[in-house]
Amino acid sequence: MRFRAKIVDLACLNHFSRIINTIAKLAKTCILRLTVCKLYFILSDKVANGGASMWCELSQGNFFDEFQMEGVAAEHNEIYLELVPENLSRALKTAQNAKAVKIKLTNKHCPCLSVAVELPSLSSSSRIVTHDIPVGVIPRRMWNDFREPSVPDFDVIEANLSGEMNLKIETDLVSVTTHFKDLGNPPWASEDGCQSSAQGRDLESMAEACIDIKKLQQLLAGQQVNPTKALCNIVRKRIVHFILLHEEVSLQGIDIKGAMNLLFMEMQMLNRRLKERQWHNPFPPITNDYK
Repeated sequence: MRFRAKIVDLACLNHFSRIINTIAKLAKTCILRLTVCKLYFILSDKVANGGASMWCELSQGNFFDEFQMEGVAAEHNEIYLELVPENLSRALKTAQNAKAVKIKLTNKHCPCLSVAVELPSLSSSSRIVTHDIPVGVIPRRMWNDFREPSVPDFDVIEANLSGEMNLKIETDLVSVTTHFKDLGNPPWASEDGCQSSAQGRDLESMAEACIDIKKLQQLLAGQQVNPTKALCNIVRKRIVHFILLHEEVSLQGIDIKGAMNLLFMEMQMLNRRLKERQWHNPFPPITNDYK
């Protein structure tokens, strides 16, 4: 079981650091799944009330100049590690102006991710700072606990297919409603590749769901991908699904109502087709109602 990778491009390094910083704000511990082509950061808390789930998927070719790994076996060429993302985030903070960063799976009294940061130097020799981050190796019998969660199809906080969305905050003393108008309704592709259609549906009918404001704040305040677009999908009284879009990364947050109350975060590299679509401006002027 081996893993080593290297980042030389400074823009890729800073981008990767921002993603890790976002993950560190969302999860105290997570699973790092390594495959030949991709990295996954996963959190899957099986808690009936308030359990949190996160799914972060990155294509290694978009970040690393060198990437080599050998899994636990030829037929199971993957590695699952448990780590504290805050430790990785702190290590990468020392690499803001680095010449290169190497990440390697090592065994120093315990399994570790060793992050070697090569810093600029006035002399001919390089300065290298190494951070050893303890990790736990997840046995293969537990891998199925960390598979990508399934998400049901969406209908389109309170919104309709006419481009209207209302965000309501209610307490015993005050009720505040923020109205968003003239929003776009981009098509949603299901798992079989078919796009959803509004034909036969009431465009004015509102789909609504209640979510925990703390979880919404955690998603919006924790992201650092600086999105250029934002999408919101709602399954009536069951799911609110947010997607924050960047040219290379999407951050998804879902609040699922019902027996399993989950917060699902996902980052994945966007398909080129996303860039070719014509999206409406998701940030039009808004109005507030106070009661």
